[in-house]
Amino acid sequence: MKHYISPLLKLTKYNIKIIFGNKFMYFVLSAVGFYILTVGISLFSDNEITMATGYNMLLVPSILLIFYPTCFGIQNDQDAKIIEIIFGIPNYRYKIWLYRLVIAYIICFLITLFLSMVTDWLVVEVPPLDLTMQSIVPSLFIGMLCFMLSTLVRNGNGTAVLIIVIGLILFVVNGILGISKWNVFLNPFDVPLDKNPEIFYNTVFNNRLIILSASFIFLLVGLYKTQNREKFI
Repeated sequence: MKHYISPLLKLTKYNIKIIFGNKFMYFVLSAVGFYILTVGISLFSDNEITMATGYNMLLVPSILLIFYPTCFGIQNDQDAKIIEIIFGIPNYRYKIWLYRLVIAYIICFLITLFLSMVTDWLVVEVPPLDLTMQSIVPSLFIGMLCFMLSTLVRNGNGTAVLIIVIGLILFVVNGILGISKWNVFLNPFDVPLDKNPEIFYNTVFNNRLIILSASFIFLLVGLYKTQNREKFI
């Protein structure tokens, strides 16, 4: 068992350096910093702090954690001069990029879970695991969208600009769509007082199903686009 674990740990450590471009701590600190800022604003506001508030505190940090590795992953391969190696081995690109996405989301999940536990301990009583799972859903959508766009644009900065524009549009539409099942940033803990809770939870279920389905489609399109070797080298 130890014979397999040691190489796997080395492979994971190496891929973390590639996908985060040696900027891992910067993004962790930015996510934590944004979380602290959000908590501070909530504590000094007159609004009651609830589970719905806790969800909002974690939403942006979880997206920030997944933003860089999915936007700049392919460009980092090009900068590290390993893109030809990835394409040189049949079907290797699928395995390595899927592996990197799994690593990125495990890291995102663990840090978000830690922030959820801090929220439960210091701010408001919440179920950390449930809050984390719900917060990861929008970041899964954004991350897979980033990955797909990165295979189309093939430039990290260009992908980042597109995602920022799309993100701003989604945040603006968030206020318009409200509790619609099509709202990517629907808060599953913010149950409207004038709505039947059962109807609302059905809406949340459909919303999560739509987001997960869209994320899967983005992943498949991104992997399909990586077949064109000439566009990346």
